[in-house]
Amino acid sequence: MQIEKVISLLKQKIKKWPTPIVTEVGQKRRDPFLVLISCILSLRTKDETTRQASARLFKLADSPQQMLKLSTQKIQKAIYPVGFFRVKSKNILGISRDLIDKFAGKVPADLDKLLTLKGVGRKTANLVLTEGFHKLGICVDTHVHRISNRLGYIKTRNPFETEMVLRKKLPKRFWIEYNNLLVAWGQNICKPVSPLCSICSISKYCQRIGVKLHR
Repeated sequence: MQIEKVISLLKQKIKKWPTPIVTEVGQKRRDPFLVLISCILSLRTKDETTRQASARLFKLADSPQQMLKLSTQKIQKAIYPVGFFRVKSKNILGISRDLIDKFAGKVPADLDKLLTLKGVGRKTANLVLTEGFHKLGICVDTHVHRISNRLGYIKTRNPFETEMVLRKKLPKRFWIEYNNLLVAWGQNICKPVSPLCSICSISKYCQRIGVKLHR
């Protein structure tokens, strides 16, 4: 597998598509807290919905201190209709409170410390490290897990295994951008069911593992 060539091609091709919302927040706002909150909102939610919800919420509060001044109902109203908006509103308040109580109001630039925050899993923690702090991390969501295996680059059973194997196999210079590239490709070309192999720029490098139907 020529992963360097694959990544080079993906970098060229994804330029025509919108930047993922969490990456956009990291680039424009350069605030780990806003990256963290936008990542929480993005879970199981389409990017455009997350983009609008993040904008509404950040107009009301853009720091843990300001967030705690809002009621659960006010946050729910701002972020609706993101998926699980009621749970996420409570988690946002819980995270804000923990950041103040445990970390002096600052988002920690440490994976293990991020994982102590309510509602923050490995995917979110790694994304905060890469997009919020520009530190090395490998964020594995459903697209990264699916495409990495579909290509035949790795052979894993779940996202955690995928992260661990990629940490050993993927050159570190690609760690930060890997998620962004594969998410964009997964949303537009390498779809979960019936991927668009006929127009895929990296098809000649792909073993199509598990692909039963394609277009």
